[in-house]
Amino acid sequence: MFGLSELAVVLVVIIAVLAAKRLPDLVRSAGKSARILKAEARAMKDQDRAPETPETPGTPRIIQGETLPPSTPASGSAERAGDTPPEGRPAR
Repeated sequence: MFGLSELAVVLVVIIAVLAAKRLPDLVRSAGKSARILKAEARAMKDQDRAPETPETPGTPRIIQGETLPPSTPASGSAERAGDTPPEGRPAR
């Protein structure tokens, strides 16, 4: 009566109807994943093509990332990690 391909099409249609609310989010995340994968593959190709040059100590490295706004401490007397002297050293 029904073959495997017809059954698969019917299942895809049923899933699309039942998951209509989540479908745009799924497609969006799949697109982001594809863009990230493409960018990483391109970066690997460029790295393979670039001649290997040893980094000198004065050469800055560029690391891409996002900038976060500075956070304020919850209370005025809260100590941060860099505020305490190392063990064995007196405080100034």
